[in-house]
Amino acid sequence: MDQSLCMNGGEGRASYAQNSFVQKQVMSRAMPALQETLGELYLASVPECLKLADLGCSSGPNALLFLREMIDSIDAMRKKLNKKEPTFQIFLNDLFNNDFNNLIRSIPSFYEELRREKGGDFGPCFIAAMPGNFYGRLFPDHSLHFIHSSYSVHWRSQALANLVSEFGSPLNKGHIYLARTTPKSVHEAYLDLFKRDMTLFLKSRSEELILGGRMLFTMIGRDATVNLSEDQVSNIYELLGMTISDMVQEGLIEEEKLDDWNMPIYLPTPKEVRHVIQKEGSFHITRFETFKRSARPEMGDDDLQMRGKYAAATIRAVFESILTTHFGEEIMDGLFEKFASKVSHYMKLHEGEYFNILVSVKNG
Repeated sequence: MDQSLCMNGGEGRASYAQNSFVQKQVMSRAMPALQETLGELYLASVPECLKLADLGCSSGPNALLFLREMIDSIDAMRKKLNKKEPTFQIFLNDLFNNDFNNLIRSIPSFYEELRREKGGDFGPCFIAAMPGNFYGRLFPDHSLHFIHSSYSVHWRSQALANLVSEFGSPLNKGHIYLARTTPKSVHEAYLDLFKRDMTLFLKSRSEELILGGRMLFTMIGRDATVNLSEDQVSNIYELLGMTISDMVQEGLIEEEKLDDWNMPIYLPTPKEVRHVIQKEGSFHITRFETFKRSARPEMGDDDLQMRGKYAAATIRAVFESILTTHFGEEIMDGLFEKFASKVSHYMKLHEGEYFNILVSVKNG
């Protein structure tokens, strides 16, 4: 995962920078919780140097959206309290293949905008990259006040392998993720990996945060209360798997490649997330909520063909690197053209929404 997973870099048509509006919507929806959490943290300690980290930051404009909102929130609060602006030390984390160059090139203009809008009484702000896998330690003991992560912790630390029956046949045959026909044993394997990953994530973060430090994260989940109709899929990744299966039938992809790969992502239920946090025991939950966001384009385009292309571009920007590693680069254009068409057809009958889980926790 460390070597094969990264969002599409640069500023081109297929880049994450140009195709991450859904992620921006989710971050915007989480802003009230972010402001509340930062307010409680700042009032409790009023640190001279506020040390924060954004895990799974990726690149593009969304990467600095969180930073600006965080700084604005603290700035407004310290003015009300008539306090001196703290120094900010901010770490941007993602896996090693992330486009950190693109991200770092945007920092000078970010600094300049802060100086222009905040004026001379604004405290120093230091931003650094911290590449590495957050399923494990990234920072020294008790060195951070606040940790943020948006749309990252639903990724797993590895792809599930060796999911075969006692006769050697693939258990999740014809699928790349959990689907209606996926056996219970595969669901259990995904859930077990989620529990192990999430436990390690929480333990690592509790050791890096100060006592009383805060963390806020948002992830894609699944609504276990919804009963799907026969023509509905459980998630957009099932549609992607169906597209790959169609290409197998057309002779464009080897069947073994499809049956041998399981997507390294898991969409938990709210109950599963809450259970892992409580069982791990390091954090106290201060806010827990769910919300939905549509997969519509930024301008709300009602043209189904355009919506299909938009959804396909969003998924491509996120998954192309890891799909290329397994299936090869030569099929990517055809895959996502077919995927866009399948999404368009599906949206004739169904809206298509992302179910999201937002959690704010306190260390200790």
